[in-house]
Amino acid sequence: MFANDQSIDNLEALFKEAKKYVLLQKEFLRLELVEKLTVLTSALLLVLVLVILGMMALFYFSFMLVYVLESYTGSLIASYALIGTFLLLLAGVVYRLRTRLIVQPTVRFLARLFLEEPSNRQPS
Repeated sequence: MFANDQSIDNLEALFKEAKKYVLLQKEFLRLELVEKLTVLTSALLLVLVLVILGMMALFYFSFMLVYVLESYTGSLIASYALIGTFLLLLAGVVYRLRTRLIVQPTVRFLARLFLEEPSNRQPS
């Protein structure tokens, strides 16, 4: 089938190189996946910490505002009702704009993270 043993040696060398290339590509994909999952996990943790701190601040500021409004409304219950109503309205606005405020930025972040090619990679 082959003219000489050199052709067989070349074919074996080509097969070894192809196998080596596949293994290197597999390792590269694993490293890239770890890098992207690290970025994703750190972003999620950052958002979680910021949300918790923001909720705590909102809690204390709303109590402060209740006592400030008490002097204007003359009733502590009315002040709590005003703050509660404002927070419900704010929750409604966030729910109404959830696509623009939450979904689209999340999709852009994930698409940029997983679909765009890194700028420092050499072209193949």
